[in-house]
Amino acid sequence: MNNFIYENKTKVYFGKGCAKEYLTSLLKKYGGKVLLAYGGGSIKKNGIYDEMIGYLTAAGKEVTEFSGIMPNPTYAKVQEGAKLCREKNINLILAVGGGSVIDCCKIVSAQAKQKRDIWMMEFECRSYPAEFIPMIAIVTDAGTGAEMNNGAVITHEEKKIKAGLLGAQADAAMLDVGYTMSLPMKQVVSGAFDTLSHCMETYLGKPEENNLSDDMNEAVMRSVICNMRVLLTDPQNEAARSELMWASSMGENGILKSGKITDFQAHQIEHQLGAYTNCNHGQGLAVIHPILYRHIYKDGLSRFARFARNVWGADGTDDEAAISGINALAAFIKEMGLPASFREMGITDDDCFKDVAESTNITAGCCKKLSHEEIHEILKECF
Repeated sequence: MNNFIYENKTKVYFGKGCAKEYLTSLLKKYGGKVLLAYGGGSIKKNGIYDEMIGYLTAAGKEVTEFSGIMPNPTYAKVQEGAKLCREKNINLILAVGGGSVIDCCKIVSAQAKQKRDIWMMEFECRSYPAEFIPMIAIVTDAGTGAEMNNGAVITHEEKKIKAGLLGAQADAAMLDVGYTMSLPMKQVVSGAFDTLSHCMETYLGKPEENNLSDDMNEAVMRSVICNMRVLLTDPQNEAARSELMWASSMGENGILKSGKITDFQAHQIEHQLGAYTNCNHGQGLAVIHPILYRHIYKDGLSRFARFARNVWGADGTDDEAAISGINALAAFIKEMGLPASFREMGITDDDCFKDVAESTNITAGCCKKLSHEEIHEILKECF
């Protein structure tokens, strides 16, 4: 295991009814002007919006709404939110939603405190924000683990780049399974696969030698697979949805990444595909993973064989086990009703694939350093 420093500032309130029990008193610790941020309006249909307004009113807050945050949040939306925060002198951001809402708010929080354009600041000047508007995350859609880190995936539409920025990290996160119960199964499964993807991309990074972080990761992956299967027959199972919520946080709170150089090549490919097609993130990852792994497994054979044996129960030689594990992953994707090709996702034009490949970031943790040409071939196989 490599050397590491671990710290996580987010205080997690987990369990059904946690927001009702703790949120009003927590809100009173912050200034009087709150930005209530959410997505397309589903929280107004399922009652979460009225509940949040009740807590904010009880805490004596003046509320400014920031709605319409899209599934792949854009840089223009970030700038809209930052401008609103400056105009209204916002003291706290309450981000109510899934990863997209939380990610957008992380960068809104940072940009509102910066005079410089944060995209240019981070990508061109390699300078990172140190001042933020405080933020609380109310998770309504698990999968990204965005509530326990400061990374955010934002799409810069003009540049055709979907990439990670560093912004605020939530002071607190409320993980109430009751807020996820109205989500359709398609959305739940997509989010859960994103969690599994995070775990795989961490596990299959470097070093290949056995370590405690990977031992814990194997348990998280088995839990995700088990609880996704529970939901296939019992979609409203609160225990399974609760387990998936915490697995999502575990996948991205840094514990499983301790001492690791992570892979995340599948994510980098999907991010750029999303920049050109605005595709569903979890579904895109489901298509990419098995095909990418068939391209690279021989370069990380011992790690893929261990993954296959300890997560999927495969046996045989290392090569046989590794292939069996990749096939088990592909079969699980099919079992979950996730797509196996981009066409199944509604992507009918492959003209952008070369541009996607050329603009994909090549990660240091992948067991094989892919060329942009090989990424192009992988994208064509996914089609």
